[in-house]
Amino acid sequence: MNPEPLILTFKLASLTTLILFGVALPIAYWLAYSKFRGRVLVEAVIGMPLVLPPSVLGFYLLLAFSPSYAFGGWIEEVLGLRLVFSFPGLVVASVIYSLPFMVYPLQAGLQALPPSLREASYTLGKSAWTTFFKVLLPNCKSAILTALVLTFAHTVGEFGVVLMIGGNIPGVTKVASVAIYNEVEALNYPAANQYALVLFVITFAILLLVYLLNHRLRVRYSA
Repeated sequence: MNPEPLILTFKLASLTTLILFGVALPIAYWLAYSKFRGRVLVEAVIGMPLVLPPSVLGFYLLLAFSPSYAFGGWIEEVLGLRLVFSFPGLVVASVIYSLPFMVYPLQAGLQALPPSLREASYTLGKSAWTTFFKVLLPNCKSAILTALVLTFAHTVGEFGVVLMIGGNIPGVTKVASVAIYNEVEALNYPAANQYALVLFVITFAILLLVYLLNHRLRVRYSA
């Protein structure tokens, strides 16, 4: 088994999770506390990757990232970066595709906090920034952990969007899910099983760890 697709997969998942954590925090905060009437529309747009077939999303991202169209052409001209069939393109597509898996757990965690926490912080003269990072986030550890793991695991399992945006370039865009597909197409089931088994074991271990940590956090806070 060539380990390159697995290394590329976990590199993609790690980068996507890291970027999304920074992107999703302000979005989740806004969704949790905003009274803007159009919030429902924003929530629906963020949640589209949950129900939209990956091939549909991948197709439109392929068009958007293509240098033949406005956005892709602008990125290539201004930044000198081609997004289609490249690793940076995979990262951008994964950030879009995995956005709800990071935003929704964070939003739910913030909404579950009692309003008295924020009110007490503001009463003591703390700013919104300090309240968010020193009061709210420390009380959302379980939600943060869930969001990080769901995003990582979801990115590891991506196939449709990855194939549409990245293609199948060894060492550049050929991640484990694509390698499994290639091996199955070649009727090389033992090799496909090796890739699949590694992903299965690692994702199961990650989820098991999350449930254990969440259980410990619940026990600690309920004691």
